[in-house]
Amino acid sequence: MAQPPSSSATSAKPYPPHWEAVADLRVFRTTSLQWEKLIGWRADMRKRGWKLLRVSSDGPELVAIFGRTKAERTEARAREP
Repeated sequence: MAQPPSSSATSAKPYPPHWEAVADLRVFRTTSLQWEKLIGWRADMRKRGWKLLRVSSDGPELVAIFGRTKAERTEARAREP
C-alpha cells in the first residue's frame, strides 16, 4: 500500500486523547492539492477497514485522521488467510 506524502508533524495531536484508548489512529498531513490526488489511496484505506474520522486544516496543511477500532482490527486479522 502506498503511503501518502507527509510533512513535518506537530507535537499536539489533532484528535482527543480518549480516541487512542479505543482505536488505532493514523494521522496524515498533506497539501489540499495532494489530498485530491490521493483518492485511490483513500479508497484503499476504506477497503482495509479504516474510516476517515476527521479532516481539518493546520495552516497550509490538510490534516486527515483515519481510525479503526481495536475490535475491528482483531476481526480483520481473523479474516486474513
